[in-house]
Amino acid sequence: MPHPLSPLGVVHTLISLAPLVTGLYAFVRFHRIEPAAPSGKLYLAGLALSVFTAFGLSSTAGVNPGHVLGVLALLAAFGGALLVPRLAFLGRLGAHLQTFGLSFSFFLLLVPGINETLTRVPMARPLATGPEDPLVRLSLLVWLALFVVGYTLQVLERRASRRAA
Repeated sequence: MPHPLSPLGVVHTLISLAPLVTGLYAFVRFHRIEPAAPSGKLYLAGLALSVFTAFGLSSTAGVNPGHVLGVLALLAAFGGALLVPRLAFLGRLGAHLQTFGLSFSFFLLLVPGINETLTRVPMARPLATGPEDPLVRLSLLVWLALFVVGYTLQVLERRASRRAA
């Protein structure tokens, strides 16, 4: 067992499944994370708990890039969910910024998750050796491409629904 999880690591992993599952559900159901929907509220709560529990985890005994990505994810999600709707001067751009913030937070949530999963699974012989491993880099590149395509589709769908209304 090369990388055993600590008890906090297990708790963090289980908590992190909540925003992952609710985010995926929201994308399938609403084509975006809708902060007013129960799934959106659970996503935001799960994201916050996931980031907060991550601060107790660090192989370097300090702040690491995963912590920074977590804080950025919180800023993007809560900025999109709470701040952007209050900025009336943004007009129609506000809806796009809200969608971007929440989608970007989901993207950021999985960046360390991809690395951690590939460097821990399967336990006897993990698929990757670390963040510099070609498999991790390729996986993150594919994840980035999926984010760009997904957000583009969200923008196009919002435009189409606005034109239809």
